[in-house]
Amino acid sequence: MMATPKPGPVQIKSRNPIPLSSSQETQVRELYYKRVRGYCADEIRDFASCALNRTISATWACRQQRLAMNNCMIAHASQQEQDAAREEWFATRDERRKEREAKEARRKEQEKFHREWWGMPPLPGDEDKPGASEGKR
Repeated sequence: MMATPKPGPVQIKSRNPIPLSSSQETQVRELYYKRVRGYCADEIRDFASCALNRTISATWACRQQRLAMNNCMIAHASQQEQDAAREEWFATRDERRKEREAKEARRKEQEKFHREWWGMPPLPGDEDKPGASEGKR
């Protein structure tokens, strides 16, 4: 007798096998949800306008709109869409890094201005930077 091989777990192949941290995965998931909601914006808007000022009655009064919205979201929620969201996240990675660096530079400049305005001594790492000793006389 020949034993039949046991089927293992189903592997879904992703085009982006690079592991991400939990916060990065959350950002990818937010992009994914945003993309799916973008495809189904009309259906979501129809359901929201129907459910406006309703409570429990929205369950049966807006059934058609809810089903249309859910069907649209299920139709667009696919592995390909997740892969596209991940690719978009990787494509905008440099842009997000530049935004973080600019924000940090603004924060440091504002802190420096605040310290100069109130006559506070500069931070320990700021003495060697140009303009750090301008407030001292």
